[in-house]
Amino acid sequence: MDSLYLYNPSHALPAVFAVLVGMSMLLHIYQNFRYRFWRVTFWMFWAALVFMTGWILRCVSSYYPANRNIYIAATVFIYAGPPIFSAAEYNVLARLMYYLPMHAPFNPGRALLFFIYLGSAVESLTAAGASLYATSRGGADKNALLTGGTLISVSLALQAAVECIFISLVALMHYRCARAKTLPYNVRSLCFMLYGTSTFVLLRCIARAIESFSTETTTTCNAVCRLVLFNEWYLYVFEAAPMVLYTYWINLVHPGRLLPTDKHRYLDPNGVTERMGPMWVDQRSTREKLMDLLSLGGAMRGRITTREVFWLQPEKWEVASGGSFAEGTATNVDSAPEAHIRRARRTSTPWRKIRSTPSVV
Repeated sequence: MDSLYLYNPSHALPAVFAVLVGMSMLLHIYQNFRYRFWRVTFWMFWAALVFMTGWILRCVSSYYPANRNIYIAATVFIYAGPPIFSAAEYNVLARLMYYLPMHAPFNPGRALLFFIYLGSAVESLTAAGASLYATSRGGADKNALLTGGTLISVSLALQAAVECIFISLVALMHYRCARAKTLPYNVRSLCFMLYGTSTFVLLRCIARAIESFSTETTTTCNAVCRLVLFNEWYLYVFEAAPMVLYTYWINLVHPGRLLPTDKHRYLDPNGVTERMGPMWVDQRSTREKLMDLLSLGGAMRGRITTREVFWLQPEKWEVASGGSFAEGTATNVDSAPEAHIRRARRTSTPWRKIRSTPSVV
């Protein structure tokens, strides 16, 4: 077979998108070091590296269109990038919940685990499906092609569902802040950024789902099937472009500029003051945690510890030094002379003593 593609693949477009993703990755690296935000946005770097590798391999594959190994590798890496990008969103939402504990629907740490578990399932299905799909492309193994397409379809549906849940949680946080009349600029900017980036992921999921279902019906290829399978621009418009815009949007509204690095730093219900609190502490047994990951059972029964509502006792928690992210006067950049003082204060804040004497209401 002369080519695994159903069209003449472009040499330039994959290189262009590889460069765009690479530039965005370098900017992410710079901002992560500058704002000391690697724990939250590490996945942006990893996803950009995977996605960029996919487009580099796609560029190489365009010169060797009959090489199955390069084609498989390019397909797998390109498919694998977007689910990892989504993991960065989940981290940002969890950090926003830590910052706004009074508006968080449940424990931010548990919310992050919930999304990471689902994201891992999406990534596994995507990798397996893309590998089978690319391996059987152009061959006689129609069963492998069908299985690969099915796995990809399931992964896309699952990722779309996760994104819808994610958007709903962001909207809930946004609504609660607005209702409480405590919606500072940094929170509003992050909410709009998460709405936009999630929309790009959903757009990509829908487009890829159309492609996947079309692939499964190649024996009776209709007009939609031909549009998807025989036109390369479809891939760049609905896969490459949305994810590149996604990465640059997060670079433009980098969470490290708008949220504190320290998870113990939270916004007081007055919407201005920031304090160093005890964060969230889950006192349940391991069995209870596994059975009710999001702590919904305890919340429905009204069993909430005082440490879970620590924001109702602001007099117990020290005011955070270095200004306020809500007012735009705080920064994660440790260039100020008092940086070492802030670090020392974080190791001696009152919440560390209070944590050893739990009480229940």
